[in-house]
Parts: sequence; structure tokens; C-alpha cells
Amino acid sequence: MVRSKISLLLLAILVLATLSNGVRFGQVAKAQTVTSVLAAQIRSQGFACDEPQNATRDAKLSKPDYDVWVLTCKNATYKLADIPIWRRSTSLS
Repeated sequence: MVRSKISLLLLAILVLATLSNGVRFGQVAKAQTVTSVLAAQIRSQGFACDEPQNATRDAKLSKPDYDVWVLTCKNATYKLADIPIWRRSTSLS
């Protein structure tokens, strides 16, 4: 009886925590994904990025189809431009 009450209490706490912080957890996961992807790209080009900390989009330098990101690592800070190599054009036949 006591065990089931404790289990029910823990389940209620878990549900309330999930409902109240769901958006925040999703944003953290998304930020970590962008940071890790950009860090992997920097490393693939031969640059060092020890312990990636943060990646933020630079709104002033970004344009449509041209995103600029600032990646902060423990040892350096990088600006990366995301330029599409090929764009689908309706004028080509």
C-alpha cells in the first residue's frame, strides 16, 4: 500500500515536471544539436573546436538563404556561413 502511494506520487511529480518544462527541454536539445553539428563541420575542415559551448545565429549578418552562425568553443570562436550550393530554379527547363 505504501509502495503504491510512493509510486503514484513519483509518477505525478514526473508528469508535472514534463508538462511544465517540456518546451524548455526541447529548446536545449535543439541548441545542443545545432552546436554539435556546427562543431563537427568545423572539425571536418581541419579546425580545432574543443568542447563546443554555444551556437547562435547572427541576425544582422544573416539574409534569406544565407545564415551566419557564431560557434563558441573552449579554445576559439568561429563564424560560419551556411550557403546553399545548389538552388532549384523554376526558370531552368
